[in-house]
Amino acid sequence: MPDAKPDATSDSKPVAAPAGPVSQWLKGQGFDHDALPADHLGVEVIGVEAPFLPLVATALKAYGFDYLQCQGGYDEGPGGRLVSFYQLVKLAALADRSTAAQHLPAEVKPEEVRLKVFLARDGDLTIPSLYGLFRGADWQERETFDMYGIQFEGHPHPKRLLMPEDWKGYPLRKDYVQPDFYEMQDAY
Repeated sequence: MPDAKPDATSDSKPVAAPAGPVSQWLKGQGFDHDALPADHLGVEVIGVEAPFLPLVATALKAYGFDYLQCQGGYDEGPGGRLVSFYQLVKLAALADRSTAAQHLPAEVKPEEVRLKVFLARDGDLTIPSLYGLFRGADWQERETFDMYGIQFEGHPHPKRLLMPEDWKGYPLRKDYVQPDFYEMQDAY
């Protein structure tokens, strides 16, 4: 992802970018957030503090972003943060346009926005669940918990999805070491 990373010794916020149309709308509605650089496809990216995620997501759903296309996580790397992201899409608006005009170009794309919540890996890894707003967040939040250890407060079924219940650690973190792993050369 093209988001700029702060150096490992600082707790600075992500690098701000010029506010896109969704960011400007959120600012106009009084929602505090960070405008981040757009991704390589031009999708607007917005940084949100964990406690405000449900408020911002609810506002965006009311603004027309009615579909959670994807929720996931990633690790920025050694000394970096853990990130939970949400890809929201305006599908109803696209459906309305296609029924109103039967001859739309084949390349009509829905509007998209990505929300990101940045968490210090040694801090509180809890984010409010968006399951109540987007039912599709169910397994996606469980997978993010299972692989990265990010907890989703208010999730109705907060347990491992892919790994056994007694698994230790979070396998997709870049600092994860499998407890029983050994190199073949060490076996002889």
